Amino acid sequence: MILKKQTLKNYRNINEVTIYPDEYLTVICGKNGQGKTNLLESIWMLTGAKNFRGNKDNELVKKGEDFAVITAECEDGRKNETFNITIGGTECEKKGRYAKINGVDYGRATNIAGNFYSVVFAPVHLSLITGSPEKRRKFIDAALCQIYPYYIDIYKRYSRAVTQKNALLKANISFSEKIKLIETFNQEISVSGEAIIKYRVNYLDGLFKKAEENYKNISSESEKCFFRYTPMANTASEIYEILNQSVKIDLAAGFSTKGPHRDDINIEIKGDDAKSFASQGQQRSAALSLKLAEAGQIAEIAQVEPVLLLDDVLSELDSTRQNFLLEKAEGRQTIITSCNPAFFDGRNASIIVMENGNIINL
Repeated sequence: MILKKQTLKNYRNINEVTIYPDEYLTVICGKNGQGKTNLLESIWMLTGAKNFRGNKDNELVKKGEDFAVITAECEDGRKNETFNITIGGTECEKKGRYAKINGVDYGRATNIAGNFYSVVFAPVHLSLITGSPEKRRKFIDAALCQIYPYYIDIYKRYSRAVTQKNALLKANISFSEKIKLIETFNQEISVSGEAIIKYRVNYLDGLFKKAEENYKNISSESEKCFFRYTPMANTASEIYEILNQSVKIDLAAGFSTKGPHRDDINIEIKGDDAKSFASQGQQRSAALSLKLAEAGQIAEIAQVEPVLLLDDVLSELDSTRQNFLLEKAEGRQTIITSCNPAFFDGRNASIIVMENGNIINL
């Protein structure tokens, strides 16, 4: 996958800019707060996913403007495509993100998943190791949505059923009526939950093998890191039984305490829990191993090399990890933000300098 050209209008602090990324390495430089990450983030938006910093859609629109527009020209070795994403702001009549590809209206931007492949690695992704189980589940589900667009529908059905069940658990209605309705939601959660687990298990088998190999290479084979996903069940009937056995607990808690939405990844380094006992360097290595494995999975499954987006992560890594990351980036288009352009002296890279949301040097 190659991003050949991208134009932004009214995106965060950017009024209007156009970039022509290098086929291999592009570095976006500038001081903090100048728009480097905004530019990088706008490329990630071509996947159809939400922005990786967790902001609401209307926060992507430049203050005082009704909407933002992202236009991009891409090619994946088989076809050329033009993307157009419009983001409605607070005052815009049509709020949210909407997308077109080659002039064809896809409606909501989530519908373009599977047309542009990318992997983003930012300091926030260190929470894959140190953060909550929810962070790791989102990592898995976001990756699956990009590779398997149909997974989005399954995930939405599951999430809707869990949300409705949670509302029911808190509702003030008779006990018998509540139990009957809970069983109905448990049936939907079980069916869609089984599909979610199957997708996760198949995807994570390859991801973990790649991640463990990455970690071994980063540590010069001096340490081993193991990643494990143990689902709460495997079949719809097993899930349904567990959910029904947990009704009393759910009623007391006021939410659904069991299901794939509670699963987690276990990560161990040298036999110990990585979140509690690993050093910061080890945790960074584990996060880096996972993100690079994600890129490998996309290349293997989708048969397209994803665009690698690195948001100021080199400053978080020591020289060994920096070199490993850049070596792994070779052969695919990589776009990096950095406050220190001197790090790239002697490297064959296209340099973009940003200041106050503008490109001042190409």
